[in-house]
Amino acid sequence: MKKSIQQVAEWLGSNQSFANNIEVTGVSINTRTLQKGDLFIPFKGEAVNGHKYVAQAFEAGASATLWQKDEPNPPSDVPVIFVDDAEEALQQLASSYRAEHQATFVGITGSNGKTSTKDLVAGMLSPYYKVQKTEGNFNNQLGMPLTILSLDEDTEFAILEMGMDGFGQIEFLTKLAKPHYVIITNIGEAHMEALGSRAGIAKAKFEIIQGLQSNGELFFDGDEPLLQDLVRKEADLKTVSFGFANTNELYATKIESNETGSKFVSNGLVEGDFEIQVLGSHQVKNTLAAIGLAQAIGLSKEQTVEALRTVSLTNMRMQLVNGTNGVLFINDAYNAAPTSVRAALDFVATTELRQDKWVVLGDMLELGDLEMKYHEDLIEAIDFNEIKQLCLFGPRMKVLSEAIQKQQPQASVVWAESDYTPIIKLINEKATEETLILLKGSRGMALETVLNEFQ
Repeated sequence: MKKSIQQVAEWLGSNQSFANNIEVTGVSINTRTLQKGDLFIPFKGEAVNGHKYVAQAFEAGASATLWQKDEPNPPSDVPVIFVDDAEEALQQLASSYRAEHQATFVGITGSNGKTSTKDLVAGMLSPYYKVQKTEGNFNNQLGMPLTILSLDEDTEFAILEMGMDGFGQIEFLTKLAKPHYVIITNIGEAHMEALGSRAGIAKAKFEIIQGLQSNGELFFDGDEPLLQDLVRKEADLKTVSFGFANTNELYATKIESNETGSKFVSNGLVEGDFEIQVLGSHQVKNTLAAIGLAQAIGLSKEQTVEALRTVSLTNMRMQLVNGTNGVLFINDAYNAAPTSVRAALDFVATTELRQDKWVVLGDMLELGDLEMKYHEDLIEAIDFNEIKQLCLFGPRMKVLSEAIQKQQPQASVVWAESDYTPIIKLINEKATEETLILLKGSRGMALETVLNEFQ
């Protein structure tokens, strides 16, 4: 973004006048990451008041700052735009910049797989277009406006991840982004505490169509009945279903895994052999969404095949890591919910990567009143003939440990409530060069701590 401060003031509805030679080349809410030319936006929270850092922002190179009208003692020697509310001002700036931006916008949501799908779509498009995507977890009411304002003026595709933990939030984000294409990866159990049921989660995710442009297109997990029901109610909505069932318009068969990733056959709208540097059938399903989008924007099958072959994902998504002790780890420790844990367990049970298969599972968080039942029910997804060692970490995993000891007394299980030491000790003593270890847990459990001992 490169705008004069006068243009920025007009976007915000201000009648202030500024010198024409002051240019804003970005936006920042943090003086530690502020770049020269940024507009500094000071948020006023319960614990921190950003207005105290305005002087520091200008020392770091800020070109101008916002200032809430109810905050006393504004500076008089630097360019200041007065606003009623800093957060609303940030969102208004993003809306104004979005309105004039010529990029094709893609919005992505879902209970699991948002970030992986974002990476797959962005990586697939990058050889042929200038692409920018949501970085990190900048996928909420503050993060998305910052992402939009960070877009270069000549960006051709903007890939925006949309997260939420309640009703109305996806609707706000999609109406801000006004996407040309949207993707719903799946419906799981994350945020059950706030949304009450999987049907509630599906309804909240489906809000993404509220901002979809009139000629836009929805790509959705066609294996999910809850999404099928919602789609049927939108007669005028242009959609493409993807998944594993052959009733989908785009479906995968012949999925194979090796130490470099996955191979599969795409059927339906796009037919042919594909390979990705990612493990897991659930990641194959995410890839189908990218393939469908490629077909919609006019990429050839050959272009899509070639681009996907080299795409890499953000760390801790079914990431293969060689340990110093010869163990092969699958680091899938970024997040966890019952749906994604079951998918990872299924992969480990069926893979031929190595024969000595271990699983380290951490607590699944934010599952509401039924959280203990969701943990206990994971016993149904564990193939005890294939998985030789289970390591469970966290207070919620105790119920799974007890269920296994009761129903599968022959199984080898270690449970630790809050200390990784027993798990690390066991890996040191018994894991070999024939061992494959899956690490899967919610972000708050930080299971990568186990991996760090072997790198």
